Amino acid sequence: MVYTLTTDGALGSDGEVRLLRTTVLNSLKGPKPVRQHGTSPTSPTPPTSRVFSALRTPTAPPASPRPPSRRLRAPLLVAIALFSCLAASGGVAAADPGDGGGGGVGGGGGGGGGGGWRTAAGAAQSVRPLGDVVPAPASVRPGGKPYAITGSTRIRVDDDSREARSVGTYLAGLLRPSTGYDLRITDDRPGRGHGDDGIRLRLVSGDRDRALGDEGYRLESDRDGVTLTAREPAGLFHGVQTLRQLLPAAVERDSRQRGPWKVAGGTITDKPRYAYRGAMLDVSRHFFSVDQVKRYIDQLALYKINTLHLHLSDDQGWRIAIDSWPRLAAHGGSTQVGGGPGGYYTKAQYRELVRYATSRHLEVVPEIDMPGHTNAALASYAELNCDGVAPPLYTGTAVGFSSLCASKEITYDFVDDVVRELAELTPGRYLHIGGDEAHSTSHEDYVEFMRRTQAVVGKYGKKVVGWHQLTGADPVKGAVAQYWGYDATGAAERAQVAEATKGGTKLILSPADRVYLDMKYDRNTQLGQSWAGLVEVNRSYDWDPAAYLADAGVAPGAVLGVEAPLWTETLSTSDHIEEMAFPRLPGVAEIGWSPQSARDWDTYKYRLAAQGPRLTALGIDYYRSPVVPWPAE
Repeated sequence: MVYTLTTDGALGSDGEVRLLRTTVLNSLKGPKPVRQHGTSPTSPTPPTSRVFSALRTPTAPPASPRPPSRRLRAPLLVAIALFSCLAASGGVAAADPGDGGGGGVGGGGGGGGGGGWRTAAGAAQSVRPLGDVVPAPASVRPGGKPYAITGSTRIRVDDDSREARSVGTYLAGLLRPSTGYDLRITDDRPGRGHGDDGIRLRLVSGDRDRALGDEGYRLESDRDGVTLTAREPAGLFHGVQTLRQLLPAAVERDSRQRGPWKVAGGTITDKPRYAYRGAMLDVSRHFFSVDQVKRYIDQLALYKINTLHLHLSDDQGWRIAIDSWPRLAAHGGSTQVGGGPGGYYTKAQYRELVRYATSRHLEVVPEIDMPGHTNAALASYAELNCDGVAPPLYTGTAVGFSSLCASKEITYDFVDDVVRELAELTPGRYLHIGGDEAHSTSHEDYVEFMRRTQAVVGKYGKKVVGWHQLTGADPVKGAVAQYWGYDATGAAERAQVAEATKGGTKLILSPADRVYLDMKYDRNTQLGQSWAGLVEVNRSYDWDPAAYLADAGVAPGAVLGVEAPLWTETLSTSDHIEEMAFPRLPGVAEIGWSPQSARDWDTYKYRLAAQGPRLTALGIDYYRSPVVPWPAE
């Protein structure tokens, strides 16, 4: 009989703690250099992924790593002792390397071994468990033999499906460098057998698989091949991210690696919980290049994020060229926090970002923050100021001191021109008008400004998004409010938001003390801020959007989705972005994608830990949180 350890130290079934076994075995190998708060491990930096090949600025010199948390030591020692006893008595056996495996996650759960998992002598998984992915799938049904990708594998698509062929090209580009295989894309003509020694990408229409929706997919794997089925290209693309995570982490490297490249047998049926799953990047406080933003887009795509919110303007910088007001970028974009050179996107560069995001099935939501957070614009054009005097450029981090002049008609000419040009550049549905922290604008002026600005957004065919202060200014029909409150937010403000939802306003939830990625992990974190509190990985993950504002009267159906903002007052490089975003971002992605019934911190932390080697292979020097049982790498 095969025994394993459950998380409470009791003996349990094989499916319960597959990842704990890996943790126990890895602990026997000795400690790994730990990166804490901006420091670097003593081991060499891994090769950067071919996908994430943009510029990376070196971080500060390494500091001494902290020892592992005491909270992890006692359970780990107990686990090691029990595991050793079982191994000595023959109670721990290797799994059949031919068996596909995976824990039952969500509706189709069930046992299933970690096919290919080996004993302590060679503790490695040649086949990852079918459910061992982030976000957790809605339904996992392990079974059958795994499929091995080999040099003869082909990616098969319907010959008349340009969209499926595009996804196939993307998949081949991901896998070729590490596997060394050609992975040619061929037509999947009628009469071929199921799988037929390849990876099939199928788009279906009509009533077939209607339950998958626009972003869902089904992954079927057996010894003959892997078939991905979806109703829309976005679903195929998300299915590819799951397939990618089912392969060994080394598949992410940009040089030839040793296989085997096996996919566990079984079926995953999956679709998102929320339609809106976003991440915001503030390029105003510090400017980030096109290549740096593309790098972040690729990281978001891996975890099925479908929206990139770009914060394009603030007091410290204006980051998009506007032909009708050229000094906005030329002057307003010439600096940043701390006095650096700043920068801005030309229209061609912005279009390229939109194109790249679209190719990864992310919708870009541009934000021009108004009427506050506008010093860069006010410094560029004196006539936008009530007193007609342009202030100097600002490189500090204070908020609430700037405001467009709501009583001047030229202000609305400015708004019309900016919204028109930005709407022409952006094919997505939404345009974000900010509206937060307008402390220098009277309430009457704020309401009037937001009324007229919302009308301009609608005039150019976009839906309004604003920070949740918009709910105090009569949001138009179809408007979306982005809630960034936290535990300290007052009852009256929460009630105002709830009242707006009763009139049809939808909410994007971005609670600052849960998903603001610039909040410090703990008191020793060198980067970030702490005004909303310290946000460790478990706190960021362990909340339910449907229940978050229920006590204020917000119904679950009013929640459009979730978004993880990343403000950059203290961040200026891709390394900084990645230390603060990872490993919290995958958890936010799971909050937005996975059914609540599939989510539990005590199991998620092991799936997240298994992502560590993948992040390393991608060149992401993530924060090694002490609350996550990271494997040795």
